[in-house]
Amino acid sequence: MCSHPCGFYSFMFTGHPQRTLMDGGISAIKTENSGDEFLKEALVILMQDAVQKGTDRGHKVCEWMEPEKLHEILDLKLQRNGESQEVLLGYCRDIVRFSVKTGHPRFFNQLFSGLDRHALTGRILSETLNTSQYTYEVAPVFVLMEEEVLTTLRHYVGWTAGDGIFCPGGSISNMYAINVARFHRFPHAKEKGLSALPRMTIFTTHESHYSVRKGAAFLGIGTDNIILVQTNDRGKMLPEDLEKKIEKSKSEGAVPFLVSATCGTTVLGAFDPIADIADVCERHGLWLHADAAFGGSALLSSKHRHLLHGIERANSVTWNPHKMLGVGLQCSAFLLPDTTGLLQRCHAANATYLFQTDKFYDLKYDTGDKSIQCGRRVDCLKLWLMWKALGSQGLEKRVDKALEQTRYLVEEMKAREGFCLIMEPEFVNLCFWYVPPSLRDQQDSPDYWQRLGKVAPVIKERMIKKGSMMVGYQPHGDRVNFFRQVLVNPALTKTDLDFFLDEIELLAEDL
Repeated sequence: MCSHPCGFYSFMFTGHPQRTLMDGGISAIKTENSGDEFLKEALVILMQDAVQKGTDRGHKVCEWMEPEKLHEILDLKLQRNGESQEVLLGYCRDIVRFSVKTGHPRFFNQLFSGLDRHALTGRILSETLNTSQYTYEVAPVFVLMEEEVLTTLRHYVGWTAGDGIFCPGGSISNMYAINVARFHRFPHAKEKGLSALPRMTIFTTHESHYSVRKGAAFLGIGTDNIILVQTNDRGKMLPEDLEKKIEKSKSEGAVPFLVSATCGTTVLGAFDPIADIADVCERHGLWLHADAAFGGSALLSSKHRHLLHGIERANSVTWNPHKMLGVGLQCSAFLLPDTTGLLQRCHAANATYLFQTDKFYDLKYDTGDKSIQCGRRVDCLKLWLMWKALGSQGLEKRVDKALEQTRYLVEEMKAREGFCLIMEPEFVNLCFWYVPPSLRDQQDSPDYWQRLGKVAPVIKERMIKKGSMMVGYQPHGDRVNFFRQVLVNPALTKTDLDFFLDEIELLAEDL
């Protein structure tokens, strides 16, 4: 048996390639050996400190440090001379120590959480192989793998054919939708630019992700040309108001071209009625984009895919497996049912140093010109490896468990004094106020809501400085600050959920 504290990594790095004087001689061998030793020790730190301790309930979610003090501890300045392996390993330990452990079961702060070991292995492999996903000649395995994963994701959307690409996050995927929709409506926009186009309008709701606004600004459409559609009291788009807004926009001389509906909004977890919105889009000839970055993974569940009823009628879909499935940042797919090469025509620049037309293999495997990027990291491997390990059935169980735990937490909140639900959750976003002892039965006080709005920030500060857990809060419309608990970590247990409630009560007992 290997005596190394992490025998697997020790085994991986026992040998070194033969080197000659022409390759750099003795000094090159020494440098390479030193790098291998450093990597071997760094992987031990990664496994012990980041993976094992970072997901251990006995360790903190975060170790808070004020920016000035943290800057001093980490010694971030870059210097002329290199530093020793021991010092570098110390930096690695400090980086892990003072970073937030997003894989920890009590990290509820974002729409992602958890640390899937199979996906992590895929991420390590991707970084080690360090290739760019643009041509078959430099990424043969990953070109084939990406298409297989995209095909599978499209299947769950409800499409038997289509196109797609992995993007650096859901924001960029949503921007792809805007750009492709504009190109589909006005193909000459690619060459002629904005001066050759009429005023175009986009329709979405105030609940949609801010990337729609950023995309309109970035692509020159302008944020003033985003028309907000009314929602119901649960944050869902009202199709009847959408139709009115489209007709009004046309009457003002604009050209409506895109509706961005949301499947799983950021705060409330609302799902827009895609089927009804699709009816409106078809009547008016608008592109329908479904931003299912967060909620798309519900498609894997036979119990919950009804939340996205009608999504197969969308012209494009954003889906982020790095959120609910826990693949790890980043993993965002932009999907289309189109089979005409629209994505390629929209973005292709035909760089001859990459996309030669006389290559010895089938050029359809050079997929890089679909992207607005040149260099593009491999984001499919981590999802593929995790899917291989768990199977579709395992992923479905992961989704079902998250919604079951949300329901459990709802019922527990209802049984405890002080927890006040904003609304019954539709998804895994559980929004609530915590009313501390001093504010109970004070609803008629003129400063009640002002005082209640200060509670969540104080509790958040206390939990972070204690390191016990992390959960987000925000104001929303005319609602003062409230907590948004997001249950997506597959390692969560009912004990963790009970701890969450107990800790909120403990942190606020003197408020």
